[in-house]
Formats: sequence, structure tokens, C-alpha cells
Amino acid sequence: MWFFANRIIKRYHRGHHGPHDHHHGGGHDVETKKSGTREIKVVRRVLDANDIMAGRMRAVFAEKGVFVLNMMSSPGSGKTTTLQKTLARIMPGLRCAVIVGDICTTVDADRLALSGAPVVQINTDEFGGDCHLAAHVVEKAVADLDLDNIDLLIVENIGNLVCPAEFDIGEDKRVVVLSVTEGEDKPAKYPLIFRECDATLLNKIDLLPYLDFDMDLARTSIANIHPGMPVFEISAKTEAGFDEWIGWLVGQVKEKLKG
Repeated sequence: MWFFANRIIKRYHRGHHGPHDHHHGGGHDVETKKSGTREIKVVRRVLDANDIMAGRMRAVFAEKGVFVLNMMSSPGSGKTTTLQKTLARIMPGLRCAVIVGDICTTVDADRLALSGAPVVQINTDEFGGDCHLAAHVVEKAVADLDLDNIDLLIVENIGNLVCPAEFDIGEDKRVVVLSVTEGEDKPAKYPLIFRECDATLLNKIDLLPYLDFDMDLARTSIANIHPGMPVFEISAKTEAGFDEWIGWLVGQVKEKLKG
């Protein structure tokens, strides 16, 4: 079992801004300047360096035959428990490793290391508490992994429904985990992450009898944002719905490996 804690992080870009004074928006930084009564919006690309690095990492993963899954969600969605149960089902058939992003602590990495998979922890608190992982940070974490012995690398991104979706990290697929306890309005409120992801896991369905969650509305919102995207209703607690989710994931990995 491998476990590396507190190895990394540098901020992707700080400039003269504070930790969260940057405006995200489809890979653009929007600055607003006022001249008299006129408001001039200057839009410029700020993710070029990240995109270049992500492309470089994607080429490395392709050469090594490693499938990379970027898992995103808000805090408390059950992402780590879902990942624990997922690893238990697909290992050792697939050789897995995990990169865990958090602002502070190694709690999630400690839990995932019990699976026997190599785990690399990334904490961003020392450098301003970034709310996402960027490609150069993933590159440094990957240096602690033996890619020749990995089929599936899962990146558990920092809990946030906005920023992580805007940063390409060289992944093959993206998955967003949405807990039914968060409400069916979240896809409509945070459409970018559902637009950018390749599948949605609607987690904690075991709690549906105790909630007013409107599953039909949630599914309709997701379908309107990203038509045709697979939506898996699961419970990380009971593993209900896991057969379909695991089947999709393993199928995606094998498709790349056979290529």
C-alpha cells in the first residue's frame, strides 16, 4: 500500500488577485473596467497553459495505457464512499490508483488507502486553498505513481460544483456525483459541471423516502443541459444501482485499454 501526504501544491495563477478573485467562465477570465458610464468587458484566455499541460498529460496517459477518471461533486455528496465501494468491486481486476484533492486534511486519502490502491494526497491550503485541481498539480502527483502498473487512475477532485469543471487535467472521462439531499435544483443552478461531465451519479437514493426530492425533475434538468448523458441512481451505503455504474465505468476503461 502506498500513501503520500501533503506533497504538493502551487497555485495555478495568482497574479494580483486573492485566492478566489478570478472569474471563471468556460476558460475565460472576465475583467470589468468602467469608463464614465460605459462598462467595457475584457475577456481573455487564462487557461492556455493549463490546456497545454493537460494535453501533454493526456498523451502520457495514452502512451502508458492509463484511463483517467475525474470525479467531481460538492462537499458531502458521498463521493469518497462511492469511490471506496467502486474500488472494492473493480480491484484487482483493474489495477487502480487514486489522486485525492482537498483543501485540508488527509481524511479521504486515509480511507481510500485501505483499498490497497496507491493513493496520492494533494492539499491546497498552504497556497490559498484552491477549490480545484489543475493539470500541473496532477502532473506532480502522477510523478509518485508507477503508470506502467495502473489501468485506471481516479482523481477525486476538490468538493465544488463550479471551479473543477473548468480545468482540464488530461482525463478521459468526467463524472459528477450529486446527492439527493442537495436538491433537484442543483443541475439548473450549476449547469456547467453537468454539461462538461460524461455521467451523473445520483447518490443516496436510500434516503428518498425521507426527502421531497423530485427525481423526474432532476433527470429532466440534466437531460436538458446534457442530452443523452448517462444518469445512474445509486446508494453508496447500500450499493443499490452499482451494477449499472460499475458496468459503465469498466466498459469505458476496457474500451481504451483494447485500443
